[in-house]
Parts: sequence; C-alpha cells; structure tokens
Amino acid sequence: MNNLWQVCLTSPPYSFYTYIEPESFPALLPGQRVLVPLGKSIRVAFLVEKTTEAPQNIQLRKLIWPLEKSPMLDDSYFSMCRNIAARQLMPLGKVLENVIPTRFRSAGISFKVADRAFPTTLKAAAIRDLSASMLPGLVAAFNEGRMKVRLPASKEKEEYVSLTQDPPWPVRPNAARQIQLLEYIYENGPRDKSFLRNVLGSWINQTVSKLHADSLVKVGPPPESEKEAVEACTSASAEIDLVPTQCQLDSIKNMEKVLDGGTGGVRLLHGITGSGKTLVYLSLARKCLEQGRSVILLVPEIALAYSLWNTVCRHFSSCRKYLYHGYQTPVRREAVFRELAEDKSPALIIGTRSALFLPVHNPGMIVLDEEHDESFKQEERLPYQAKEIAFFLASRAKALLILGSATPDVKTFYASTLGAIETVSMDCRVGESVLPEVRVVDISAIKNPEQPLAPETVAKLLEVLEKGEQAVIMLNRRGYSPLMYCVDCEEPFRCPHCNVSMTYHRGRERLVCHYCGTSFPFPVACSTCGGMNYLPLGGGTERLEEQIAKIVPKGIKILRMDRDSTRRQEVLEDILKRFAAGEAQVLVGTQMLSKGHNFPGVTLVIVSEGDLGLNLPDYRSAERTFQLLVQVSGRAGRGDKRGEVIIQTRNPSNPIWSAVSTADYKTFFEQEIERRRKFRYPPFCKLALIRISHPLDWDNEALLQEYFTMIREAAREKGLMLMGPVPAPLSQLRGRKRYNCLIKADQWLIVRELYSKMMQINPDRNKIRTSLDLDPVNML
Repeated sequence: MNNLWQVCLTSPPYSFYTYIEPESFPALLPGQRVLVPLGKSIRVAFLVEKTTEAPQNIQLRKLIWPLEKSPMLDDSYFSMCRNIAARQLMPLGKVLENVIPTRFRSAGISFKVADRAFPTTLKAAAIRDLSASMLPGLVAAFNEGRMKVRLPASKEKEEYVSLTQDPPWPVRPNAARQIQLLEYIYENGPRDKSFLRNVLGSWINQTVSKLHADSLVKVGPPPESEKEAVEACTSASAEIDLVPTQCQLDSIKNMEKVLDGGTGGVRLLHGITGSGKTLVYLSLARKCLEQGRSVILLVPEIALAYSLWNTVCRHFSSCRKYLYHGYQTPVRREAVFRELAEDKSPALIIGTRSALFLPVHNPGMIVLDEEHDESFKQEERLPYQAKEIAFFLASRAKALLILGSATPDVKTFYASTLGAIETVSMDCRVGESVLPEVRVVDISAIKNPEQPLAPETVAKLLEVLEKGEQAVIMLNRRGYSPLMYCVDCEEPFRCPHCNVSMTYHRGRERLVCHYCGTSFPFPVACSTCGGMNYLPLGGGTERLEEQIAKIVPKGIKILRMDRDSTRRQEVLEDILKRFAAGEAQVLVGTQMLSKGHNFPGVTLVIVSEGDLGLNLPDYRSAERTFQLLVQVSGRAGRGDKRGEVIIQTRNPSNPIWSAVSTADYKTFFEQEIERRRKFRYPPFCKLALIRISHPLDWDNEALLQEYFTMIREAAREKGLMLMGPVPAPLSQLRGRKRYNCLIKADQWLIVRELYSKMMQINPDRNKIRTSLDLDPVNML
C-alpha cells in the first residue's frame, strides 16, 4: 500500500492536497518542505500528516523531493498557524505564506549534487523526470550531505537602492521620474533594483544611474545596520553583572519561581516609568538561558529593538542571540529564520512583533515590553494580536509570559483584578530619581497659531536651558501643517483618493496624504478653484521645531524625531546618540519620544497639545491619551535631578488630567472600567469590526443596500448587536468607499459565523471587499 501524505500549499490556491510518497525516498516528517507537482507547475508545500484515505476519483501524483532533512517547522509552529487561520477564517496556506520568508516558499531553486552519476546542478523538473532506478543513488547523496539546495543566483545578488540624504533634493522640478523614485524610497525605505523595476517601470535603471552619479542614492548590498551591532557583540568584553535594587530583586524572585516550576504562567509586570523593568527582563533571561531554554524579548518599535539589542550586547557577550524585525532585508530575515530552524540550542531573540513567527525551539520565556502599545496588533494582510500569539506559544511550551508596562492595557489589568493574571508591581524608580511633577496649563485663550507654548511654559523652558539641562517637547502630529486652506474658495486641499486633508511637509516641499501616501509638489493649484493662495492651519512637529527655534536663545541645538526625520535607520540612531550625549538641548518629536527611551539629562517634558486624540470616535481614546501622556512624562527626571512635565490643554476641566498628573493608573482604571461596563465595551463583550469597501467608480447603490439588509437580518437571527453598516469615519480611502460594521457579542464563534455568512452572500466579490478585525485597535 502506498504511503500518502497530506500537504499544504503556501501559494494560491492555498489548499490541502494528497500525494504519494515514492518507494525510494528520503525519510519524511511533518513540517518538512517538499516540492510537489500541481498542474503543469511545481510548487513548495509543507508536509502536514500521513493519511490512509485517498480522495475518491482522483489520480494521485508523487512527491518530487524534500528541501531539507529535518522539519523546518515543528508541531507547535503548525498549531500556532492553525490557530490564526481558524481565528481569522483564513486558509492555513495563506497564513504560512505571510509568516514564512519568501525564498523558503519559492520553487525556483536548484540542487548542487556531488555525485558523478548525476549532473552537478539538478533542477526540480529534472528530479521529477528521473527514472525510479536513479532515485536510490540520489537518496544516498541527499542523506550523506552531498546534495544541497541552492537559491537562484539572481536572488542572492541583490542591488539595493537607498537614499544618501533627506529632502529637499537638488533636482529639477520637471524631473518627474527622479522625484518619483526618490519619494518612493523615502516613503518605503531601501528597495532592490529589480523590485523597483517591477513596481515603477523599466525606466528605473537609467534614473538610478543618474541619481547615483549625483550622489543622491547609493547602490550596493542590502543595508544592514545590525551587522555593526553583531560585530560589536562579537568583540564585546566580558559580561557585565546585573545588580538589581531590592524592588527589582523582589520581582525577579517572584518570576523565577515560574521558571523553576516548569509549568509556565503569565505575569503582568506593572512598573512605573524608570523602575528598571529592562534589568528584570535581562536577569530572568539569563536564568532561562542557563536552564537550556530560549528567550524572546519583544518591543513595539524598531528604535527600541536596537536600543535593547545594544543593552543585551553589553550584558550577554557569549550567548547565541539575534536581532529581528520586519524592516530587515529578506536576506537577513531568511538567515535568522534558517539558523533558528536548524540549530536547536538556546537562543536570545530581540525583536518586534514579527519575531514571534521565528521557529524558536523550546522557548522558556516570552516578554512583551510596553504591552499596551498598539504596534503589537497587525491589521493588514494577516491580522493578529501579538499578545494572543505569545500567550498561545507560552501555554504550549509551558513558558513564562511577561507583559510589562507602566500603563497596562485596560483589558490586561482587568484580567489581573479577576485573578487570571498575577500582577508583579514595581513602585519605585531606580537610584535617586523620582517621578516628575506634572502641571496642566490652560491654553484655551491662545488663538495665535504662531504661539505654540503658553508664556509660563516658555519661561520654564528657558529656565531649564539656562541651567544647561535638556527638554523634550512632544506634539503627536508630524509634518508642517495638517491642513492647507485655500483662501480663494475657502476649501482645504484634499487627497483625491481618500477625501481627507493633505499635510504640508515643508522640508519635502510637498503635500502628502498620511493614509495612502499620495503627494503633490507645493505650491500646487487648488483642485476646486485653481487658486494658489493657501493659509497653513494647525501645526505639526516640523512647524513646531521652527517655532521653538525662534523662542530659545541662539546657539541652542534642536533635534527633531518623527517618522519623517528618521526614515533612514542611521539617522534615527544618530539623533538618539547625539541627544543622549548632550550635543542638543531640545528634542522635538511625536509619540516616538514616549517609547522607552532613557535620557538622564532631561528635566523638562512639554506636551504641546495634550488633547490630540482624546475625542476620536474610538472607545479607547481616553486610554490611549492617558498611556501616551504618562509614558512621555516618564522621560523626565530619570537622572539625579528632579523632573517636571507641562501638559498644555484647551480643555482643563477634563477629569483625565487629574490621573495623568499623578500617574495614578489605578484611579484612571477604575473610572474607565466603569464607563466600559456601562456602555458594554471590552472587556465586557467581544468587539469586532467588519470593514466593507468598493471602488469609487462602482455605482450600484441598490445592490449594496440589499447586501447591507441581508447582513442586518443575519446578525438579528444570531442574536448579535450590530451597528451598521454605516460609512466609516474615513469614508474614502485609497480610491475606495468604506463602510464599517461594529459587532458586540458574547463569544467569537458567533462573530465568525456571521462573517462566514457575509462572504457567502456577497453579491459581487470582484467589487465588494470585506475584512474581519477581531478586537480592533483602529476604529477609523
């Protein structure tokens, strides 16, 4: 009887198929990659399980060849992917496509064979066509290590195009292709030349050569900032001892019991800003590695990943460690993925949310630092919440999961009050530093857009600078002006694809849509009246930097840290390094400033507009504002001098300021949880958002309304509370009209059933797109 294998394709149609294992074949195990025939093509698939039942009336075909001796993915990894697929109503193959690096899913490979009975290079089609008598010899070569997989040469010779300077660039205004290429790389980061050719057109080669000759771009190997960090780790001196304070020591001992117990568990590490949570993570990581188990330390942003990586290098010189994030080049990510899949020894991984999809063997501890941060949720392509994936992996491996934050997610803290999660508190800062004094300043009477700071705020800023101390000023809005108002027709300049106001970026001399990336050179004729008279309304960090420069004494150096000023990784590292070294006294930026950075010289933090985000149509708006302001306040007074925080607001009577001023999380939580209980928001219900969209030029309102009626009837039959479908707050985005359905339910299963029904009754699948977002973080 033939051995049958069920395999899962990682490319369309993402289906399960059954194949025959040839009689003379290398040993196979679930989780191995294999080449399989599909129609006239050859695909890469993963072995799922052996089966004894063959599909009826189907002529089965044979597996072609395995791509490795031992499984790349273990059972735990497959279980995680199945869990995501079931949660999102998505094919398993589609999940694998999103988590496995691209070249590990490509059938365009060849084999280098060291055996005179075979050609030096064998392609998949040649192996498929081998006679049965030749297979035993090839199996022997494979088992003895004389047959190696070789990636296509063109894939390994990547020529990346990257910027050498930030805008404005010295190019002629009518050099449209040069500007298009520079803007694309600026928005999306360094890209392979062949990729740019596919996306932008065949004209890329000539344009790249011209820009390269003008020193505006560089062409070469993939930019690898972490290579320098790896070299620094390799050359590091002896490991530095971690000496915890008593408060840190108590927390470490509490969680060491979980590591020693071997049964796993979840801990919420609720430590105030500056309490030294990082040292707790590293102490426990060392203990875990000594036990022969791996560690995954996750942070919400790449800048923090690099900062933590540098700290790890100073404390762990000899262990096996990796830095991993989604903006690394494919070559680098594939190398880390392969090494972890092949080497089962303990490893320490530092990364962002995507690091959870690395094939880490025997994880003993997983940490999500700043667990409240929205960056741990991915909404596009493959929707997932990193906390849920981490909980699943920790439960399977009986590992310690630590959720660390000074301002925990309300749902996380509520679970701790119910006893589902044990809380470990750290209520004191490291060393002599104490929490800063927080003052709320009323700016409702200030109407002049060129006056971003109240007089008392300016006085305090000048006082701090005169002492030679440092200040951080946050405005959570980038660009120069969020709205360019046409004086002639009294209309703002809007994005033609999204129908939202475009932001003016003075440094780039362009109007940019922050939702779809569309941009226009400025000045530009008004799309409504053709006029050229604009008035900038409101301000962003770019304008604030300019205004602050007029306030402070000459000679005071100001740096800006936002998404625009840190497009290139080396620039971000340079800004952080220069400010930490005291080369600048003022740092202006967006919420990037609030995320875990340690600046001992900062004694003053100013929040220019504390109300931003407080009144968004989102039940989490108060929670997000509290978290952001407490976190950015925590950047002050981390050294030996007392810090001060000034939060400017146009609504000083809002009760949230009392909790922010004292960093009193428990008071805020008690008020917020009662509000959610009253209006039945999470954690008192399961909340889902179904997004529906169609092209702007698709005009079939009757069919759409009929579809909406069927959705409401289906929800009513299942007893669900459905709000919508209604136009989304951002009703037009990327050339599509958008509608939202908000669902409140007692269990996820019923929500999935409704969504499944919606997909079945969709009257025009080519035009109407639907997507399911469970526990959404973005309600727009």
